[in-house]
Amino acid sequence: MKVLGRFLMGLAALVCFAGAAQAAVIVLDFEGVNATYPSGFAQVLGFYNGGISSDGTSGTNFGIDFTDNALAICLNTPGVVCSNTSRGGLGNPTSDKGALFFLSGSQTFMNVPAGFDTGFSFFYTALFFQGSVSVYDDLNGTGNLLASLTLPTTPSTCDPQFSAGFCPFLPDGISFNGIAKSVSFAGVANQVVFDDITFGSVTPGGGTNVPEPASMILFGAGLVGLGVLRYRRKSA
Repeated sequence: MKVLGRFLMGLAALVCFAGAAQAAVIVLDFEGVNATYPSGFAQVLGFYNGGISSDGTSGTNFGIDFTDNALAICLNTPGVVCSNTSRGGLGNPTSDKGALFFLSGSQTFMNVPAGFDTGFSFFYTALFFQGSVSVYDDLNGTGNLLASLTLPTTPSTCDPQFSAGFCPFLPDGISFNGIAKSVSFAGVANQVVFDDITFGSVTPGGGTNVPEPASMILFGAGLVGLGVLRYRRKSA
């Protein structure tokens, strides 16, 4: 009984740890940057850094901000046409009204002053021209280049009800060694759009393509539990 009791106490601690690890996933979904929907474009600015967008809206303070040319684009949904871009009903249904793009320059920057490591994932659409993502160890694309990823063009295969050529979005991600402090999202202006920039998950939007930690622990718990019962029967 003592062995089983210690095992169950350890299991509880591991499940709590797994829950905390899952809670660490951060998703920038660009919903609410624009004050109204449908709408025009709003600068993201400090929306995710305890500040406000150019529309005066604020989101969760993740300590992440964007340079001035980073905009939230209005995405089409059935019956609503506000751009030539849509998620096409795919992905998280609560992330289908806003995404990241730029209308000026050849890139926009996401700055994370506290730094982050390992990598991140995202969705993107680029119908006519390739895009790219580059990771740097200092702010605004300065310092050392840690990694760079070319993003191929994407197909336009959405249902006509979404009235969008840039649709759907495809998942991708980038990994690197070191501590990153900025990311360049690049391409031809007005020709590449990003959404659900995700930290802490290999699948953008906070999903996962491997069993969740808690599920793995509980599965392992079942196997260990069977082992404990067999041991007790042999000892009886």
